Amino acid sequence: MTASVVVVGGGYGGTLAAKALDEVADVVLVEPRDAFVHNVAALRGLVDGQWADRLFLPYDRLLTRGRVVRDRAVRVDGDGVTLGSGERIDADYTVLATGSAYPFPAKFADEDSADAKAALGAARAELEKADRVLLLGAGPVGLELAGEITAAWPAKAVTIVDPAGDILAGNFPDELRSELRRQLDGLGVELVLGARLDAEPPTDAGRVGEFTVAATGGRAVTADIWFRCFGVVPASDYLSDALAAARRSDGHIEVTPHLRVAGQDRVFAIGDVTALPEAKTAKAAGEHAEVVAATITALIGGDPEPAGYTPGAPAILLPLGPAGGAGYAAEYGLLDAATTARFKGADLRVAVTAEQLGR
Repeated sequence: MTASVVVVGGGYGGTLAAKALDEVADVVLVEPRDAFVHNVAALRGLVDGQWADRLFLPYDRLLTRGRVVRDRAVRVDGDGVTLGSGERIDADYTVLATGSAYPFPAKFADEDSADAKAALGAARAELEKADRVLLLGAGPVGLELAGEITAAWPAKAVTIVDPAGDILAGNFPDELRSELRRQLDGLGVELVLGARLDAEPPTDAGRVGEFTVAATGGRAVTADIWFRCFGVVPASDYLSDALAAARRSDGHIEVTPHLRVAGQDRVFAIGDVTALPEAKTAKAAGEHAEVVAATITALIGGDPEPAGYTPGAPAILLPLGPAGGAGYAAEYGLLDAATTARFKGADLRVAVTAEQLGR
């Protein structure tokens, strides 16, 4: 009999794992959304309405033999998954690829793509009316959003506030931060670093309404609209008692080198939900998927398990609009704006992602 695999979550890692296992197992992909969401390009979708349709890719061509069940996993144990509908799906192997939540517009809470597009359109209309934009967070999302806004509307004043003393936390060389700061300065983006707001702005994020907020050091910032650009929350509250022991207090799941959930033989976790000490990126999720798919394929065939997963050296491609940005990889060093645009910024990997979904 063919082995059964349930993949919980249809993001970057989950879709690749399900697709890779489709030929060797009976695969069920459980996902509450009606379409894959290409979050990598979400910020471009905020400033450019023509990008909205490119963010959402149907699952109908992903699997040849398996099936996609539109539902939410409410309980996962060592033998399978219980769905919100009450349906139970037993499995020989389970892959947890539920990712994480993040403030809009980098990610969407909506499960219907039509609702997500409407939210983007509404936020874009609000942003168009604003002259001054406040972004809270000088990490990758805050910097990228600043680049997208200034590329679309060069006259808008953008201010980034972060309590850290510099932009872009992580083990990256100073030359990368220097290059990004240089480009941001050229775009007119103001960086207010080493400062905390006394309180959040009085308006809702993404809604126009002039406000002034006080920051430490006596600094005051006036803006017309603001966005939160920090706050990753792993999606792991569905773990049953047996699996819950691997869930850390921050929501991330402890895994072994083969990405098994700690203490489990047949349950794996990939992507943002893992507690691995690395940046949570689509690239990492894809590499996790390859390891897990190869491991499960070997187990099904009675073959030796392949090598486990080793987090790679820090690397990043950070666009600042379609033509700007910078990146870093240990094997190449600093990557300039042209290289960043060629590999990511110009199309934000829409074509590659669509191909992976069979589009």
